[in-house]
Amino acid sequence: MRAAAMALTALSVFFSLDCLSAHRSKPDQVQVQIQEQSDRNTLKDAGTEAKKKKKNQPHILFILTDDQGFNDIGYHNPTIKTPTLDKLAAEGVTLENYYVQPICTPSRSQLITGRYQIHTGLQHSIIRPRQPSCLPSHMDTLPERLREAGYSTHMVGKWHLGFYRKACLPTKKGFDSFFGSLTGSVDYYSYGSCDGPGLCGYDLHDDEGVAWGQEGKYSTTLFTQRARKILETHDPTDRPLFLLLSLQAVHTPLQTPKSYIYPYRDMTNVARRKFAAMVSTVDEAVRNVTYALRKYGYYRNSVIIYSTDNGAQPFTGGSNWPLRGRKGTYWEGGVRGVAFVHSPLLKRRRRVSKDLLHITDWFPTLVGLAGGNISKSPGLDGFDVWPTISEGKESPRQEILHNIDPLHKPVVQNMKWDASTEETAVPKSKGHAVKKPKKKKILRQKPKQKSAFKVKNVKKRRKSSERAAKSKNTKPPPKLKLKTLPKSKHNPKPTTKTKVKVKVKVYPQNQKPHYYKPHLKSHSSGPPSASGTSLPDSPPQIKPHVKSKSRRTTSQNLSWSSSPTPKSKTKLKLHLKSKSRRTLSQYQNASQQDTLLPKSLPTPKFKLQPPQPVWDTSVQAAIRVRDWKLLTGDPGHGDWVPPQVLATLPGPWWHLERAQTTSFKTSTHKTVWLFNITADPCERRDLADQRPDVVQQLLARLVHYNRTAVPVYFPPDDPRANPELHEGAWVPWVDEEEDEEEDKYQGVYKKDLKKTKKKKKCKLCKLQSFFLKLNTRMISNRI
Repeated sequence: MRAAAMALTALSVFFSLDCLSAHRSKPDQVQVQIQEQSDRNTLKDAGTEAKKKKKNQPHILFILTDDQGFNDIGYHNPTIKTPTLDKLAAEGVTLENYYVQPICTPSRSQLITGRYQIHTGLQHSIIRPRQPSCLPSHMDTLPERLREAGYSTHMVGKWHLGFYRKACLPTKKGFDSFFGSLTGSVDYYSYGSCDGPGLCGYDLHDDEGVAWGQEGKYSTTLFTQRARKILETHDPTDRPLFLLLSLQAVHTPLQTPKSYIYPYRDMTNVARRKFAAMVSTVDEAVRNVTYALRKYGYYRNSVIIYSTDNGAQPFTGGSNWPLRGRKGTYWEGGVRGVAFVHSPLLKRRRRVSKDLLHITDWFPTLVGLAGGNISKSPGLDGFDVWPTISEGKESPRQEILHNIDPLHKPVVQNMKWDASTEETAVPKSKGHAVKKPKKKKILRQKPKQKSAFKVKNVKKRRKSSERAAKSKNTKPPPKLKLKTLPKSKHNPKPTTKTKVKVKVKVYPQNQKPHYYKPHLKSHSSGPPSASGTSLPDSPPQIKPHVKSKSRRTTSQNLSWSSSPTPKSKTKLKLHLKSKSRRTLSQYQNASQQDTLLPKSLPTPKFKLQPPQPVWDTSVQAAIRVRDWKLLTGDPGHGDWVPPQVLATLPGPWWHLERAQTTSFKTSTHKTVWLFNITADPCERRDLADQRPDVVQQLLARLVHYNRTAVPVYFPPDDPRANPELHEGAWVPWVDEEEDEEEDKYQGVYKKDLKKTKKKKKCKLCKLQSFFLKLNTRMISNRI
């Protein structure tokens, strides 16, 4: 009985404990269920927000053409048949004050990075196939920011932003897929690309591999088919899409199916006829892609952007009429682009926008439209202009820096200023078709004021200065030999017996500073600046003379001026000897016009001027500020070429891509141009002489931008890039394990002319080759 009682007691205790534990676990279970329910609700809310965000994120189709000019579209020129482009532009917003860069690589780099080329090191020329150069590795790109926002990013067509290592390829710069060419110019059927005669290779790539076996297919058609395939396979309800369709057309070579040439059979100019036919192929490609947008459910929530990358090349059939200039120049014909935006999401459609826009604005505009974070991209030069495009609000952009290219300038080191004729003799150098000046041992300057001071010459005295002195009842100025000046290095006081080196221009009494003078190139013996200007940050100081360094021969060492006034400002007739040649420029700053030095040589009184914005106007630069546009240096070929006019025979693309300097035909070398683009869009009236105040303000803006510029990166060609070493294809040739090529070359590169051997010219061979090509073209062009 006791055992049974003990068993019953144990069972009762066990059940009581079990009930207690059950009662205690009920609140915990309820709490867990509540937490799970809240998590589910949170996930549902997050999913709902994500779906709403996806619905708000539009599909973006960016169509970029190559070398299409201002007059190469139907709504500007009815002879060009582009019905699809005309309709899309008429139903959307046509951008009539839209600017790009004058050549391929800079425009594409600014589209992808949203930054001026002075901030990417690509200020000079294009990236050639053999150059170890590409976009900076530390800089973010537009497809990267869109991919972070949830987009599926794809690119089809021309890249032309470098490929010397795999890290430079489009798939490493934010694109999920890539199909197209990596170099600047490719044959439309064989996909062969040449970097000069004898250096050709196959250039068609699928992601990071070579897409062999596509020969015979027209590239515009092939790229359109790939774009339609991407639209077909992608689910528009799952993820938003960004597609960059970078067509090779209408870049040279002029190749198109004959069926597109027939509508233009009345055009007598063969090059223009083929070019117009290629524009028609682009119109058909856009029609097919936009049809796919509607067919696969993208159109209602899509934004279509159409843009060219630079102006047209009249030498190969393009037209920028009535604008001035051509591709490769900073005239309006080279930088004003054809563009429009078509979208059902536009709030104000069927209109023309004349607000100032630039190709760098697409980066922040599209990232903002996609709901991305622009703050992760510091240093952007573009603006979010979607309210301007969609709603017609005022553009936040008020100015555009077209470029500052310190490498594209005449050789200033050996320039001589002859004030008697007011002209500058430029020595013949590579890329400049300039006559070689006669050798002179003296610098002459024509007297213009009351007094002058002259130096004894070996041959004869200048009678004109003596007559001027007699007419003013003044005594002839004393004769001063340069040898009488002692070489004092320890006297800190700036006397005439001390050789002084002035960092900033110093002016004597009763003489105002002259920072800008039209039609004159600037010269100086001051220290060179790698970026192109000399602007003092502190008050000017006079330092004792230090032996002048020998002139450097690298392309980065350019002669920058502290003022655009000529180098020789003395009324001297100097016999230059070996010793005086080194220190002549130092005396030129100290001895000015209207300065009469007596025999006693007293200490001149210097009036130090406050620092002013100074710019070397021989440097190629261009800037637009509101209505005004300023150009300095050599802007390039500046003719107005009407349609159907072929200025000269077209050359190979590798010559047409490079900026070619024009030969100086006038005695005075003009280096400053100013235009009111709003009132004079064709740049026919230069206002630089009438408005020097505006010139000064725009020069100050160039100085401002130049302070932020990075060094130019323009490395030499790498022989390892030869396609013969890579099975006949253009592919990356630098291993990822190797050091960065940027550290190897340290900036710019200039060919050594002494090392290059001159080949014997065969005029007869060239003539035979010319007539052979001409005959072949005439036969092939028959319709």
